[in-house]
Amino acid sequence: MAEAKNVSFESIMRDLEAGKFAPVYYLMGDESYYIDKIADYIADHALRPEERDFNQTVVFGSDVNASQIADLARRYPMMAERQVVIVKEAQNIKNTEALERYFAQPMASTVLVMCHKNGKVDGRKSGYVKAIKSHGILFESMKLKDRELPGFIENYLKKRQIRIDAKSVQMIAENIGADLSRLTGELDKVIISLPEENRVVTPQVVEEQIGVSKEFNGFELRDAIVNRNVFKANLIIKYFDENPKAGSIYSFLPLLFNYFQNLMIAFYAPNNKSQEGVADWLEFKNPWQAKDYMTGMRNYSGMKVMQIISKMREIDAKSKGLDNPNTPAGELMKELIFYILH
Repeated sequence: MAEAKNVSFESIMRDLEAGKFAPVYYLMGDESYYIDKIADYIADHALRPEERDFNQTVVFGSDVNASQIADLARRYPMMAERQVVIVKEAQNIKNTEALERYFAQPMASTVLVMCHKNGKVDGRKSGYVKAIKSHGILFESMKLKDRELPGFIENYLKKRQIRIDAKSVQMIAENIGADLSRLTGELDKVIISLPEENRVVTPQVVEEQIGVSKEFNGFELRDAIVNRNVFKANLIIKYFDENPKAGSIYSFLPLLFNYFQNLMIAFYAPNNKSQEGVADWLEFKNPWQAKDYMTGMRNYSGMKVMQIISKMREIDAKSKGLDNPNTPAGELMKELIFYILH
């Protein structure tokens, strides 16, 4: 196999679904979701159920060393075309010389899957990386950026013939965040709840299944701020102050900071009079995602946005106890919203 370049999750899954298995998969990175999806697919499909007892081995990096893994991988399959060896917590393997030698000359009848979570291969081990790429797949699973979450949610549901509106997408993305394992679990829960005759996710469905109020949530707070709707913003802040479990400055400060940070960038877009131009500048997949930034540039000046970002940094520090011995989070949230809107 030629050296792997620009290997994506989608390309790996396409090959696996076509029955093409590489001798080595080194799966690393901070996003465990993709690592687990690839490893689980191989575990479920590389062998027939009756072949797994003798030909599928799962070990943990804290329990074995590199030599033992290499020895397992060099075994021949029993009454099967191949064997599968899955190493979980591969980041715990210290001395990797024996594995480097194996990667350089892997067994064609073995599928070795190394699951290295919460990090990646030491960049100084260039020989190790080269050996993996020479006959196998080196894949880095990276966390999605906040701006990528709406697209992920839409695509996940679209593949399952489920429709969703823009508000519902934002409610889910902002409430759950970039933990894809949790996010897909919540989406699956929503999918199961939908009747066969109406496969559409609405704010009402999100409220009922995920527990996000369709009126008092981060999406609505941001919408009120974008449109400088003082009454609506204060109504939501009052709700959060009286219902701290529903939301607080700790959950909404990153959301608002991300918006104003992008708004500052939008001012510098070469074509900031066009929704498509701003969407392209902010690297959004869908032009509609730039709508709030077009509104924001009408309602806030560039100088005011700079001042808001500075104020957010101050409030963030205070929320963590810096120069703030006793001001409660609710009061800090009110102070910030007042500053933004006035």
